[in-house]
Amino acid sequence: MSRTILHVDLDAFFCSVEELLNPELKGQAFVVGGRAESRGVVSSASYAARKFGVRSAMPTARALRLCSGLLVLPPQHHVYMEHSSKVMEFIRTSAPLVEQLSIDEAFLDISDDQRPGTRVAASLQAEIDQRFGLPTSWGVASNKLVAKIATEVGKPHGLISVPPDGEAVFLAPLPVGMLWGVGPKTKSRLAERGVRTIGDLALMPASRLIQLFGAHGLDLATRARGEDKRPVVEEREPRSMSAELTFERDLSDHDLLCRTLLQLSERVGRRLRKSMVAGRTVRIKLRWPDFTTLTRQTRLVQPTDQDGEIYRAALGLFNRVWREGRMVRLLGVGVSDLSPPARQLTLFDHTWEKDGRLLKAIDDIRTRYGSDAVRRAGNLKLKRLTDRGVEDDSSS
Repeated sequence: MSRTILHVDLDAFFCSVEELLNPELKGQAFVVGGRAESRGVVSSASYAARKFGVRSAMPTARALRLCSGLLVLPPQHHVYMEHSSKVMEFIRTSAPLVEQLSIDEAFLDISDDQRPGTRVAASLQAEIDQRFGLPTSWGVASNKLVAKIATEVGKPHGLISVPPDGEAVFLAPLPVGMLWGVGPKTKSRLAERGVRTIGDLALMPASRLIQLFGAHGLDLATRARGEDKRPVVEEREPRSMSAELTFERDLSDHDLLCRTLLQLSERVGRRLRKSMVAGRTVRIKLRWPDFTTLTRQTRLVQPTDQDGEIYRAALGLFNRVWREGRMVRLLGVGVSDLSPPARQLTLFDHTWEKDGRLLKAIDDIRTRYGSDAVRRAGNLKLKRLTDRGVEDDSSS
């Protein structure tokens, strides 16, 4: 039985919300993002700004060079979350199975609906526009992969429907970079062999792709044919929690870098405890001044939500890759493999119990009086740096 999967994306969501709040912004070139002087990046760009080549994740300073007169608005995440919650709640009441991917994106499985998928998507698109004043783009297909690509093709405010058994024909002329799993390096290697469209990729023998990319090559061959059996999952628990900081100025001071790691570890630990989960894998993220980014991770003996354990693991990873005097642009700490907090008790070591009670008391104080109510003395100098940097917390 063929499935009917819808994919919805709220177009330029942050900017669309800002236009709701201030209609004078409509048609203007503007972005939501961090300040250029704080080395911020673009979170969302209006379509007028995109005409100048401005894109999400681009440094704000570069965006300003591309588009003179570009207006930069600071993010209002709590406002965006409020609008997202209203739209997603409406979507959940309109389809039997909904998988929210992010603040502005979701899959809907309407396979049991007797109406054509295009009609359902068009109705929801018009209703969201009328109720919430927010533009959306929709993709309709027999699976998640093709539905999401259809949405991308139709942006902005589009609706693209791909008929069953027409997936490969639809994908064939599209750039190979639109296919999930084809990043810059894979795209470059494929281009060297004359593969520029998804159709070109689909014509490559699976054996050749496996030879080039290993098991990933087999996945690419399957996706190039438009095949995807992944189900729409109703809800998903966060798979990881992380925090990162982009410094206002590149930093090479070892002590300050270590204090940053500690502060980030504390933020992640606090969020883990608030969500009542613990994680077994600790990872760090480093970005050098030339924007080269690397990640390293390690697996713990047992899950943790303790700041100190996260920090010690992160510090060990950091010391393996950082060399004295090397400048750092961004530093991040994350914890994954989340599960309910549980400890394998040892006979003599109960220090974690004391740490847990102390952290709970600190969490309670911070909840009541603010995150800066309790701060390590060593972090006071760091506080001045982070006040001017660009911070980001995320769950994925």
